[in-house]
Amino acid sequence: MIIETNSARETFALGEKIGKSALPGQIYTLSGDLGVGKTVFTQGVAKGIGISEPVSSPTFTIVQEYEEGRMPFYHFDVYRIGDIEEMEEIGYDDYFFGEGICLIEWAELIQDILPEKRIRVTIEKEPERGFDYRKITIEGLDDSRDIL
Repeated sequence: MIIETNSARETFALGEKIGKSALPGQIYTLSGDLGVGKTVFTQGVAKGIGISEPVSSPTFTIVQEYEEGRMPFYHFDVYRIGDIEEMEEIGYDDYFFGEGICLIEWAELIQDILPEKRIRVTIEKEPERGFDYRKITIEGLDDSRDIL
């Protein structure tokens, strides 16, 4: 599924819709260059789950845990990870196979440990379509009708 957004507000709203329909145990991988709106999308997902506290990229902590929503939300940013062993040290499998949802930025860096069943979200800019234009590709979502 490909969705086009034309503002940060629309990207946030898409994330919020996904968060509202998210189910425990889902893993979302989020790919895209720096500055494409991964954090804005993630903030929308968090709001959709019911999280009101500020959500920012956990660049220096690898994972940020949010417990106040209708289910736990685990936001990973593995951009600075040096080795898969770092993921093992934080007990990634407890998060991946727990009762919350995981959203993993820069997931391509930990490809070897990702479960096959996951939802892949790719955000891309196309400058010729405008500064705020984003093409968001979502793969692996079983039922996308509720999102559109």
